[in-house]
Amino acid sequence: MKTQLPDNMPPVAWPGSGQHLLQPDARGWHRPTDDYWRRWLSRPELAPVDESCAAERRLHERLLAEPRRPVAGAELDALADRDVADNYGHFLRLREAVSGAGTLEAAYLGWVRSRRFDLPPLFMDLVVQAIVARLLADQDTAQVWRAAELLFRPQRVAIVEGRVLCGDQQGLDQMQQHGGLGDLGRLLREGGVALSEAQMRVLDETNADRYLADRCHDDRHRHLLDLTHALAQTLSHGLVLQMDNARSGLRSLARVLELWVGHLLGPQVSIRPEARVEDPAWRWHIGLDAQASALLDALYQGQTLPEENLRRLISLFRLDFDDPSVVQADMRGRPVYLGLAMDSEGRLRLKPQNLLLNLPLPA
Repeated sequence: MKTQLPDNMPPVAWPGSGQHLLQPDARGWHRPTDDYWRRWLSRPELAPVDESCAAERRLHERLLAEPRRPVAGAELDALADRDVADNYGHFLRLREAVSGAGTLEAAYLGWVRSRRFDLPPLFMDLVVQAIVARLLADQDTAQVWRAAELLFRPQRVAIVEGRVLCGDQQGLDQMQQHGGLGDLGRLLREGGVALSEAQMRVLDETNADRYLADRCHDDRHRHLLDLTHALAQTLSHGLVLQMDNARSGLRSLARVLELWVGHLLGPQVSIRPEARVEDPAWRWHIGLDAQASALLDALYQGQTLPEENLRRLISLFRLDFDDPSVVQADMRGRPVYLGLAMDSEGRLRLKPQNLLLNLPLPA
């Protein structure tokens, strides 16, 4: 039997996450329906293929009919393909963790606080994607939706004519394989290839509607996000004017992170991009990825870093709590600085759990 969902369901933005098959509880967190688990069973990691054995087909059919049914170890042992058996094991651990916690959010916070992410990254990304999709249900700004993808999809970053451009890693890799194109840097610089010719677009007001329409398709992965802090304009006599980039995707990313913290932890925060930290009382920082964590730790300790390392730092952010009383006593009234960085190959892998785990909140 299909699950009856509320009439006021938000539009499906990222259908692959199954976000439209979740039901909100009184707190605004989300309970999975049977159809949510059926959506998981339709994914390529679990759906049978021509080569699937009879035991695999039988298990799949039983779970489709009863998505919450217990699965005995013998049923997994009977599967001929051990990779498929492993995938079913991951699925069952995910299902039991969410069912035990009651909501996706409660299960995710359990993983964060225990520091035990014992599921494949893809599974964790799909959980984050579903939470974020529901979190942004009232947002109609294309740049906010595109920035939110950084929380669950790896990116590639390149500096092109002074602009920091961010593209979906999988989308770019697929273009390289099927279109004869290189990575993001070569795609945008070599041979004078125009963005339209390369089928890539920098997201702006001219194509925002196109992105919003493409959210349920892989075409959305052809939109680049501009993460530039400031734009340089050359004036007469060789003067260069630096202007804040009013359309920077960093502002949209900051908004997504504000919503993420408020939804999962409760406190309301304000986050804004910063080009540099000029704070002699700098007390607390959080790297939004592994690269930024290492960079900020070194800078905080007063180390002098090679210019090559510093160039990997895409942006800093300043986080302030709207209610300082919720913060641990020694940090009340003080900002928390965040960092976002790419690795030496231009890859960016934001870890949204870092922000939940490392804020200066009472235990």
